Amino acid sequence: MTFVVGENCIKCKYTDCVEVCPVDCFHEGPNFLVIDPEECIDCTLCEPECPAEAIFPEDDLPEGQEAFLELNEELARQWPVITQQKDPPPDADDWLGKEGKLKLLER
Repeated sequence: MTFVVGENCIKCKYTDCVEVCPVDCFHEGPNFLVIDPEECIDCTLCEPECPAEAIFPEDDLPEGQEAFLELNEELARQWPVITQQKDPPPDADDWLGKEGKLKLLER
């Protein structure tokens, strides 16, 4: 099993989760983070660290977010690994909890 970053990370991109990851499975895009399912060891450390509550076990993805499992896998192959926490975007709090953000995902 792996953990998956879901829609609420888009445009929020808090990076608290990368600091606790023991295997460096997070990858960073312009306005979103993803988890590499091949690297994730299911340690559960990242999930409670996410201020956006955007990280889920793959078997527990919210309804309508099932596509994020494949999206995480695809983008993890393209984006670089991130291992240190960074400041979130200045407007991150404005996007927290907004729905319909998939169309705003920058690749």
